[in-house]
Amino acid sequence: MNLDFKIKTLLLICLIFLGVFSPYYSQTQDQDCFKTGADRPELYLPLLKGKTIGIVTNQTGLMKDKTHVVDYLVKNGIKIKTIFAPEHGFRGDADAGEKVKNGVDVKTGIPIISLYGANKKPKPEQLKGLDIVLFDIQDVGVRFYTYISTLTYLIEAGAENNVEILVLDRPNPHDGYIDGPVLKKKWESFVGMHEVPVVYGLTIGEYGKMVNGEKWLKNGVQAKYTLIPMQKYHKQKRYAILDKPSPNLPNDRSINLYPSLCFFEGSQVSVGRGTDIPFQLYGSPWTKDLPYQFTPKPNFGAKDPFLNGKLCYGENLSNYSKDLRTLNLEWLIKAYKNYKNPQQDFFLKNLFFDTLAGSDDLRKQIVAGKSEAEIKASWKPDLEKFSKIRSKYVIYED
Repeated sequence: MNLDFKIKTLLLICLIFLGVFSPYYSQTQDQDCFKTGADRPELYLPLLKGKTIGIVTNQTGLMKDKTHVVDYLVKNGIKIKTIFAPEHGFRGDADAGEKVKNGVDVKTGIPIISLYGANKKPKPEQLKGLDIVLFDIQDVGVRFYTYISTLTYLIEAGAENNVEILVLDRPNPHDGYIDGPVLKKKWESFVGMHEVPVVYGLTIGEYGKMVNGEKWLKNGVQAKYTLIPMQKYHKQKRYAILDKPSPNLPNDRSINLYPSLCFFEGSQVSVGRGTDIPFQLYGSPWTKDLPYQFTPKPNFGAKDPFLNGKLCYGENLSNYSKDLRTLNLEWLIKAYKNYKNPQQDFFLKNLFFDTLAGSDDLRKQIVAGKSEAEIKASWKPDLEKFSKIRSKYVIYED
């Protein structure tokens, strides 16, 4: 083996290790002058000086040096009256769907008000005395991930109470493409408030701009909405996330598999909550023809995981190597076909699957034996209609 070939081989291995050729969300930060909204204080500090503010954020509200935006604002003399905590809490350690409690931030002494559970929308008394509410959360760009719903309710409350909403923008790990069924109005819920596809291809700042601009808020109200854009952000690139967005999305692979695997949350199939690789596998006790075995057990991200203690059979996707810039129905269809008595109890009886899908169409198509290609073809007209709406609010290069 000649020296030149050895050098080229070693270089290739290094590039793969660094994620250059990886189809997954990059672990390496783009160095071409990229900045999140949080890392552009020269744009937002002048807007906050002398104002009383609230802030909606969690553990992902970090600046490039890992300083939390709350700590940075306090250090720079910004008066924060209230921290509002979304699903998973201010420190991001609550299970999905777990009640998040009010409290006080130990480090700063600032009161914390939960925006999850019964109080999803800030009340007038909670906004009283505030000039601006700042929003800074790392989203994952998927319709059923609830941070966009929290932002929607915040903008609506801001409009109703004459409070400005200021969003510090962050990357969308599923940006640059749209895919999935578009929600139908009848199925609106906290895991899907608008008629958008599962993957909608907008940053959270662009999404808020769309919700406000299209008058999708209650009674068509519109808020004073200010967006602090990212610097040198491109929708086709991938940027590092500074902290996991929630306990069961621990890494970039789980985030990229999430749009495809989350449908299982409306079925009798586990997505690996209670394992070391949540949202990187799927399986159940009733899919025994599938090769991989795992047993969900209580852990940090799932205190009482679905199918707790039961041996499950499925697939481990943690080494899945194909490009994930598309929603994959292969696993859902395969699990249904391998399920014992699928027409009887594959889908949860509360039909949460339909809530996630945004209508009952996908469930009926799977039961009818439709192929992935046939199902995806049925999404095309609605995706084209949404694309026209989306195009009005895109502020970054595709």
